[in-house]
Amino acid sequence: MRATIWHNPACGTSRSTLAILEGTAGIELTVIEYLNDPPTREKLVQLHRDAGLTHRQGMRTTNSPAAELVAELNLKDADEATILDAMMAHPILIQRPLVETDKGVRLCRPPETVHEIL
Repeated sequence: MRATIWHNPACGTSRSTLAILEGTAGIELTVIEYLNDPPTREKLVQLHRDAGLTHRQGMRTTNSPAAELVAELNLKDADEATILDAMMAHPILIQRPLVETDKGVRLCRPPETVHEIL
């Protein structure tokens, strides 16, 4: 099975999810460090749609610098298009880790959520 993780190595939840994937036999894993290689707009729309998330639900809102950006860009009450635009301009706002397999997409918070699509 193929699996792609949109990963931030500085994030403990993302590292834990990656460890689950690496420890699962038969996984052909692609790791994308999304802060260095962000998804295209179309890909992020698809990931959120397939995970059953709105862009608001897929936006990181806590911890610096994400929380500061949410406040600075007035995203608390922003519409979905504005939130998506902000995530494209500032990938740190994308909540992680997102994992995609043939069985679907999940925002793996907590990390064990990844088992739903393996």
